[in-house]
Amino acid sequence: MNESGRFSIGGDLEVSRLGFGAMRITGPGVWGEPEDHDEAIRVLRRAVELGVDFIDTADSYGPFVSEDLIAEALYPYPEGLVIATKGGFARTGPGVWEPVGRPEYLRQCVHMSLRRLKLERIDLYQFHRPDPKVPFTESVGALKELQNQGLIRHIGLSNVTVEELAQARGLADIATVQNRYNLTDRASEDVLSACEAGGIGFIPWAPVAGGELARPGGPLDRLAQAHDATVSQLSLAWTLHRSPVMLPIPGTSKVAHLEENMRAASLALSEEEWEGLEKEAAEAA
Repeated sequence: MNESGRFSIGGDLEVSRLGFGAMRITGPGVWGEPEDHDEAIRVLRRAVELGVDFIDTADSYGPFVSEDLIAEALYPYPEGLVIATKGGFARTGPGVWEPVGRPEYLRQCVHMSLRRLKLERIDLYQFHRPDPKVPFTESVGALKELQNQGLIRHIGLSNVTVEELAQARGLADIATVQNRYNLTDRASEDVLSACEAGGIGFIPWAPVAGGELARPGGPLDRLAQAHDATVSQLSLAWTLHRSPVMLPIPGTSKVAHLEENMRAASLALSEEEWEGLEKEAAEAA
């Protein structure tokens, strides 16, 4: 089962810290239906069996495909399962992502996600990316209005700066931030620090380290092999070790890979090993 520890999103939604990201259950380029529909359904159901009670998705994954699959696989949802989704991107083709933060568009996104997921209220709704064409306060304000209407329980942000997080917190309670972050890509270190100070959950997307540090025979690979683990498992274990507010959501379209990822929660290293890895990462940066 899930040994990753617990975190309370927004102070009232307690989840296991190692969750599941449902982007990869869609087709190539995060576009269209999965190549193996039945396997995608099995992945979602197996995740819950393994103790995952926090699933992250977005209306742009497919688009719409990921949300539809979650409802197909898991509805009626087991008690305690938190499904987080996102809005604020328009998709016109594989690999194409266009930010749209207009309030009327976000309102539509929320209503359609509610319908696809078969929910009356979304536990965690995240603004997917600030839209440079729309004042950030207008986008966040729209989500606050939807929260006041009872359609959203908690508001999250994604791909934001410290300044944007502070600006949003002046308008609404922010429960989570989802930014790119891993051992070898720590550009959001300042955002993580702000989340720690505010008790805000930090959801690292792309949590598996890459680059020189993770190369075959490199420091991360050597340490992983010493613990009979993979680079992916060690990367995930590092995020869990890095901060108590960290909520990694590795994704996959295969049950075997899912089971491998979940074993990261039980990977134990000494403090000296973690410190050595940090030193290697700093030198490789």
